[in-house]
Amino acid sequence: MAPPEETPRAADALPAKAPERGGSSARGPADGDDEPRYTARLLIGCADRPGIVAAVSGFLFGQGANIVSSHQYSTDPTGGRFFMRTELFLAGLDGSAADAARHLFQESFGKEVADRFEMDWELRWWGERSRIAILVSRHDHCLVDLLWRYRRGELDGDIVAGISNHEDLRRETEAAGVAYQHVPMLEGGKPQAETAMGELLAGRADLLVLARYMQVLSGDFLSRVGMPAINIHHSFLPAFAGADPYRRAHERGVKLIGATAHYVTAELDDGPIIDQDVVRVDHRQSAHDLERVGRDVERLVLARAVSLHLDDRVIVDGRRTVVF
Repeated sequence: MAPPEETPRAADALPAKAPERGGSSARGPADGDDEPRYTARLLIGCADRPGIVAAVSGFLFGQGANIVSSHQYSTDPTGGRFFMRTELFLAGLDGSAADAARHLFQESFGKEVADRFEMDWELRWWGERSRIAILVSRHDHCLVDLLWRYRRGELDGDIVAGISNHEDLRRETEAAGVAYQHVPMLEGGKPQAETAMGELLAGRADLLVLARYMQVLSGDFLSRVGMPAINIHHSFLPAFAGADPYRRAHERGVKLIGATAHYVTAELDDGPIIDQDVVRVDHRQSAHDLERVGRDVERLVLARAVSLHLDDRVIVDGRRTVVF
């Protein structure tokens, strides 16, 4: 039996704040575009009724804002839910008075529009980059793919930490300039491990990504960390749940290999789905071939889901999502 491992202390283990857009980070020159393409993104969800679009666009016109992109969807024209994602450009919200001007803009929208339609809404300004923490075990394909995209500037956020129940992927993570923390998951020690992870994440991340983290997180942990969490898994569930799914899928002669990315909830693998994909396979491919194809699909689907979330394109509607 291996000797007990010590759970790390959380104090100052992770950076308290990610670099702002244009600041130094691990991103490479390929990101290149720091000129604002919009001033803010506005996300709206509310009961559908006439006048919502007119009220939003009228308010933005009155503020001197130009709508550069807008998408909307209603679940039902009579009695459904209405969702809207708008990117707007508004001059004059920079310089020393930017914070006060932005606060006034948000306050005015709340009073003049959001309160009237009882909206759930969020406004995110250009340059407000989300901080991403990644949970991973031993499988490296999803982690390495996200780190590569981060260094290429393809994610509208900053990866600030990798946390694992194993030491295996420390080198890959730290080579990308990302802090790596080992939090072992000992038998009977899940509460202690989740407490340690919660302390590491507190106030230091906005999004949690499970990049093949082979542990089930408790509902209590998800509540305490207080941030969205995205998970990736193969789409054989529940038909091939458990160990060695690709071998059993090969034995059954499957014709599709797939993956699903979803938000994490207290109920295992039951959270709202963000993205899915499949690849056709046939009888000539071995179980090893199926696993290789599965890894490719998993990393692509997870990367798409993370990007969609960071780009504010996902709105949760009960057990499902609206993805613009």
